[in-house]
Amino acid sequence: MSTKIGFYTSEDKMCDLVSDKYAVLQVMSRFGIALGFGDQTIGEVCAANKVDAVTFLAVVNLLINEKDGASLVDQVSVKALTEYLHNSHSYFLEFRLPSIRRKLIEAVDCSQSDVSFAIMRFFDEYVAEVNKHMLYEEQTVFPYVTGLLQGEITKSYSMETFRRHHDNVENRLRELKNIIIKYYPSGGTNELNGVLFDIFTCEHELGSHNAVENEIFIPAVERLVSKGGGEPKQEALSAREREIIIYVVKGLTNKQIADELCISTHTVITHRRNIAAKLQIHSAAGLTIYAIVNKLVELSEISETLNESVNSGNK
Repeated sequence: MSTKIGFYTSEDKMCDLVSDKYAVLQVMSRFGIALGFGDQTIGEVCAANKVDAVTFLAVVNLLINEKDGASLVDQVSVKALTEYLHNSHSYFLEFRLPSIRRKLIEAVDCSQSDVSFAIMRFFDEYVAEVNKHMLYEEQTVFPYVTGLLQGEITKSYSMETFRRHHDNVENRLRELKNIIIKYYPSGGTNELNGVLFDIFTCEHELGSHNAVENEIFIPAVERLVSKGGGEPKQEALSAREREIIIYVVKGLTNKQIADELCISTHTVITHRRNIAAKLQIHSAAGLTIYAIVNKLVELSEISETLNESVNSGNK
């Protein structure tokens, strides 16, 4: 098993990333990336799932090392990041916090202890606070950002306003954790320790969520405002570049492609370098996925090439 230290790139295998940093599973689910990707690279998996690879890597690297993730802020897709944060809200409000509440009810008997009742009330008040925090973002911040992406600049709101009101929602959860540790008189330990472990984990997850907003989302939106709104568009492929992708996924070498198009091998290599820069895909396997998803080729046209690739990999 690989154990990487440092910055992850689109060329690293997704399976290695998950094995090294299993917390990334939550990031994957919020981007809509499913398991079952074999030995594909991060770039290939993102392309197959129509996820902006730079934005995915910015979030992943921020959660691993804050400075690494923030270094990609100028390249992220604000649209993709907003969708990620929206899905994070759903995770906390519809799954994570309700799950902790159910376990907390089982761990503390509210009918037997005033302390237990107070703990549950504390938790419910905290959930209401988180809900208010995230509802504000859903109803105020995200619509503002959506307008920016459509080229609508408004002076009635700004990310500076958001920054001033953006508190750390994990702080009160830390307080609850400390109350349980120090003051709750527990006869049994399994249930209470189990829910306490979940509270520790949720506190960390909420802290990471806030870091993504503070270190990537806010600067990226401010960059968008400074450029007059509108999501930067991916540079379009030329007709010749699309032709070359088709030949690549059909298994032709650079020399064969050059002969087919009556150009030099050097020109083919230059085109392939430009394709990689535009798509952030650097392998034939990744280009194959891109070509199928974008209907440049039919699967039937390249099935023989795929079978040869699989057979050579099994030898």
